Amino acid sequence: MKATGFNHVSISAKNLEESARFYTEIFGLKEIPTPNFSFPVRWMRLGNLQLHLFERDTEAPTYHHIGINVDDFEAAYAKAAELGIHDAEAFYSDIYELPDGSVQMYIRDPAGNLVEIDWPDVTMLDRSALPGFKKLDDDVPQTGEALRATLYLHLHEERAASAADDEPPAKE
Repeated sequence: MKATGFNHVSISAKNLEESARFYTEIFGLKEIPTPNFSFPVRWMRLGNLQLHLFERDTEAPTYHHIGINVDDFEAAYAKAAELGIHDAEAFYSDIYELPDGSVQMYIRDPAGNLVEIDWPDVTMLDRSALPGFKKLDDDVPQTGEALRATLYLHLHEERAASAADDEPPAKE
């Protein structure tokens, strides 16, 4: 037996209505039918995956987080700044460029859950619209295997295949 993929992520909400509104208004998630449980729960669709919100009186973990891709990183940054929800404490900065050129930004939802907003290609962003932007390597040196790390596996595989296609044929 082996796992075949992720289906959903569940996170706590102190106020289910407030959290559902946050994920709907900020990320465009859609509520979908949810079974009745013995406590308030909302299921939301995110692409082909689901985010499950459950109302419980518990604190959000400080460092556990979910990562969400967006279609407009600069707009997400501006909205987070407007709402004052950037989190520069969990990972020492609220926005980083990773060694593969992808970008991560950290925010907190209304229940205090850490949410990572991801973007695949730093070259497509206007850095002047992203104050505080820096490379992860600025804070934590990246060497060896760390330099080959990639947040977007499918893009890494596509680039590797493209590079292999560009190599001249081997001499016999």
